[in-house]
Amino acid sequence: MTTVLFYCAIRGIATPHEMKMQAAPAKEEKPVKEEEPKVEEPKEAAPPKKEEAAAPAAEEDDDIDLFGSDDEEDEEVEAERNRRLAESQAKKKEKGVIAKSSIVLDVKPFDDETDLGELEKKIREVTMEGLDWKASKLEEIAFGIKKLVISCHVEDDKVSTDLLVEKIEEFEDEVQSVDIAAFNKL
Repeated sequence: MTTVLFYCAIRGIATPHEMKMQAAPAKEEKPVKEEEPKVEEPKEAAPPKKEEAAAPAAEEDDDIDLFGSDDEEDEEVEAERNRRLAESQAKKKEKGVIAKSSIVLDVKPFDDETDLGELEKKIREVTMEGLDWKASKLEEIAFGIKKLVISCHVEDDKVSTDLLVEKIEEFEDEVQSVDIAAFNKL
């Protein structure tokens, strides 16, 4: 009801209560001469000139930005982001940053009688450009069976992990499977 009253007040029209009072016949209990309050008919304002009407509408459109997007600011932010990205890429090229990764491989032997020391020597003989073998150790799996855990550093652009795993699995008589235990970017 409050919104209706507010709407009527803004538009300058009679409220539903006022309309009801005007439409209902007055009950006369006492013959008293009272003047009925005059309800002024709302006067319609003269239509605004076209220039004046267009200007406030344009101002309202400019002021109200429901989604917070401003084309000018977006373009400036985008240009700044692109400039910084280009600078960053130029610095990386100057420095010659090489993407490297550290990989820990679990090499499981084919059976419990496999000589893991000899297998480690064979694996270290696998050479590729951008491949550096690091530490290794033997870990017990179960029932006296051990696995070889060996780590290496690789240059991402030069060495494929899938190719490295395939080269180790080529030792079919000694290697059952190779799993990547850890893969970290350096």
